[in-house]
Amino acid sequence: MLFSNDYAHNAERLDALLGTERCYDVISRDLYAGRRRCRVYTIDGYGDDAVIERILAHLMDLTSTVEAQTMQEFVDRYVSFGEVDVENDLEQAVTGVFLGKTLLLADGFAECALIDAKQFPARSVDEPSSGKVLRGAHDGFIETLVVNTALLRRRIRDPHLTLEGHQISEKSRADVVLCYLEHKVDRDLLEEMRRKLAAIDIQSVSMSQESIAEALMKPQWWNPFPSVRYTERPDVATACIMEGSIIVLVDNSPAAMILPTCFFDFVQEANDFYFPPLIGSYLRILRYVVFALTLFITPVWYAIVKTGGTQGALHFLDIAEEYEVPLLAQLLFAEFIVDLIKLTSLNTPPVFSNSFSMIGALVLGDFAVQAHWLVPEVLAYMAFVAIANFAQPSYELGYTFKLLRLMLLLFVAALDWLGLALGCAAIVALLATNKPIAGKSYLYPLIPFNAKAMRELLTRRPIGKANT
Repeated sequence: MLFSNDYAHNAERLDALLGTERCYDVISRDLYAGRRRCRVYTIDGYGDDAVIERILAHLMDLTSTVEAQTMQEFVDRYVSFGEVDVENDLEQAVTGVFLGKTLLLADGFAECALIDAKQFPARSVDEPSSGKVLRGAHDGFIETLVVNTALLRRRIRDPHLTLEGHQISEKSRADVVLCYLEHKVDRDLLEEMRRKLAAIDIQSVSMSQESIAEALMKPQWWNPFPSVRYTERPDVATACIMEGSIIVLVDNSPAAMILPTCFFDFVQEANDFYFPPLIGSYLRILRYVVFALTLFITPVWYAIVKTGGTQGALHFLDIAEEYEVPLLAQLLFAEFIVDLIKLTSLNTPPVFSNSFSMIGALVLGDFAVQAHWLVPEVLAYMAFVAIANFAQPSYELGYTFKLLRLMLLLFVAALDWLGLALGCAAIVALLATNKPIAGKSYLYPLIPFNAKAMRELLTRRPIGKANT
């Protein structure tokens, strides 16, 4: 649907599509530029009032605009603001207004001008709650796309840095930006991402980056392993871009997607690089050990106790007290209670947080033991698991380990040590069959094997040597 040369007809259609009569926040303003009738449309709260006022004051001071024969010439002669586009499609113009731009309609032209004088409501770029560092930058992405891209530009002052804008589907029209280095990015990966973004057709992106991620990936509801890694830290996103990865930024979301994503990427953290290489390597190896303990400590202990393997050197693993509730039920109950506390803590007002912590300690502590719901050993192992889950910044991977741990417990309950072996085989199968959003293998650099990349995953090399 295109604009016509009839100014009144254009204004009438814009009023209907933008809802100037029914929406209180849609602002329209009539004015004259010279002797030419004009109308301005903007969304209250989106437009930068100071900039718009200066543009309108300049237009209203004009004595004549007859020299402009087209809207492009009108913009070139009389609009001093830098970010201005001329649009002849009515629907695209309306979308531009809803994106925060100011629409200028002028008599005699079958086009309009879209002035990008927007100023979205935004919070400060404070450090995200997850992935905090002791040293280094303490800023973070926010929900405003322009601010997020500026945080990347501030760190990568390279002309090869490309911020490629896309608009997702005709229905949602959400803004998505692919960030990469032109001379380092995998061209096949880039083309794959462009093709997948162009194929997305969803009604809305109310869940921001999660909506985009689920639209990009193949349906694998049965596989709990995360197919994409997120970060809210600009320094982490910058480091990934410098290594040749693609960062996907979605408007209205502070979480950036890192592509391609492999399983071993989750063991890396920003703190590893803000300490000397030896300390960074220690922290990374410690994280590997904690990952393994988080997944296997309760299933292995349960298998030892269930099969009577606590004789001899392993006697310290035995349960000292008598118990009536089956051990499997105790472990599952403790897992569910830990999740319940996590969920309720999200909805607990800060003023009640101390009281809630005391109640949680009583329920999972002395009261649970005295009531014979749990034996102390179950409580100790589950406390370790709950704390160790915070050793890695990915919530998705934390819940993946929880689900796999529950699966291992059920396998052990059914088949003892054979069940544990079958559960481990199932975990390997899930890892091997998980399909990342983009890229070749979820288990790279193990499959296909890359000795240098594997070495860099296990230890933190000095930055100078890592770049050579």
